Amino acid sequence: MSERTEMQELAYLADRVCMHILTSDYPDIDIEIEIANLRERCRELFPDRMELFDMIYLSRFERLIQQFREPERTEKIEE
Repeated sequence: MSERTEMQELAYLADRVCMHILTSDYPDIDIEIEIANLRERCRELFPDRMELFDMIYLSRFERLIQQFREPERTEKIEE
């Protein structure tokens, strides 16, 4: 597999995680599992670039979770 194809695979998997975060009925634990699987796949394909994974993907996932998940959790607690 070429490096470009491997990068496209990671991008596809990351987009899938983002869609799961945005889908309110997708369980948080499953999102955590998906992120762990993506991290492992990145380690297999690009073991020397894990710091980039953390900077790019983890920060994106955390931002989406804060924006789309945490307000929802607060509302449910207050109800």
